[in-house]
Amino acid sequence: MSEPTWSFLTNHAYVLRCLALEPEMTMREAAERIGITERAVQRIVTELEEAGYLVRQRSGRRNRYLVREGRPRRAMDADLRLAEVLGIDDSPRLGGRGVSRHDSFVD
Repeated sequence: MSEPTWSFLTNHAYVLRCLALEPEMTMREAAERIGITERAVQRIVTELEEAGYLVRQRSGRRNRYLVREGRPRRAMDADLRLAEVLGIDDSPRLGGRGVSRHDSFVD
């Protein structure tokens, strides 16, 4: 059987996962890892920022990204936590806030 050409997760989910696991990852690195163009990653990051799922912070000459828990876009997803969907460890630390192993996942 051949490999499917589709994926269960969207490119938006892959970008969020990359930046949650490696908050200082560059757009180029994310593009290479996901298999899309750098420009597509930049567009997705902008959309995720506008939707409130991502916060960009300057860290010297680079950006650092914080992935935030947000409300699901569809009612049927109301019981899903973003960390679960992305497969990120968000075990409670620091006053019960969900934080990934790289301190990039915040409530």
